Parts: sequence; structure tokens; C-alpha cells
Amino acid sequence: MHLTTLLLVLGLLWPVGPPPPEIVRGWKPPPGPYAAGHRGVDLAAAPGVAVLAPAAGTVSFAGPVGGRGVLTLTLPGTGTPPLRTTFTPVVPLLRAGARVRAGTPIARVAPGTHCPESCLHWGLLRGGTYLNPLVLTRRPPSRLLPLGEGGVRPSRR
Repeated sequence: MHLTTLLLVLGLLWPVGPPPPEIVRGWKPPPGPYAAGHRGVDLAAAPGVAVLAPAAGTVSFAGPVGGRGVLTLTLPGTGTPPLRTTFTPVVPLLRAGARVRAGTPIARVAPGTHCPESCLHWGLLRGGTYLNPLVLTRRPPSRLLPLGEGGVRPSRR
């Protein structure tokens, strides 16, 4: 299934907000599986803020990893292997196996050292491949503006 089709089917939400949160650090895929990179996005969020399920899914992991709380949500109907979205640092509100609807509180942002200021790290994987979780968000459509003669934008006077 194509990712664009999935977006239309899933109708995904931001995991914190509304309004959509500030992105404090973007996705920077590593050049190799063990190389340095940023395998998700960091969203501005204060400790205690509710983390919402961006889509219907099943909690596949909820617990500590490396001293930080992590929650993983598996999204059914997203292909084989299914997409999994991860959140850290969090205090999980649910246990593995819980099924949730989009918008259900699944965790709370925990204080942590991932960002200089408090944030929620949001990741997306298909199998062992990291993807940019921002592809899951709804964004306003792009609009192309006409160019003037010769491909030059008209001046604004």
C-alpha cells in the first residue's frame, strides 16, 4: 500500500496539541544503519502533557529503554510489516496489548534529557527502517503562484 493512500485511510493526528506543536529538531536519517543521525522528530511539549494516539492502533511496547520511558504503537492495516510509531521520553498510561482509537491519551511527556528543553521524540518505523514521522501529519495543501513574464515573479508595489 502506498504511503499517501495510508494517510487518507488513517486520518492521522499530531501526538501533542492542538495546535500542531513546534518542531524543535527535524528528521535527519543516518547514512547507514549504525551511523549517527536523528531517527525521528522532536516536538515541543512540556512535562505532563498528554501524548495522543495519532491513529488507531495497538500498544506493542510500554516501558523503560535505556532509562527513558518509551511507548510503541503498531498501526494495523498499514502493510507488511505494519508501521510502528514510537514516543519517548514518556510515562506510559497503557500496557502492551491495549487497543486505542486515534486521539486516545496513551502517555504523558516525561522530563528527560533528549532535548535542551522539554520535548517529545516521535519516531516511525517499518520493520527496521526508520521513516520521517512528519509524513503522517496533515498539512495544508501547497499552492503554486503564477510567475510573471520570463519566469520572474511580479514585483509587489
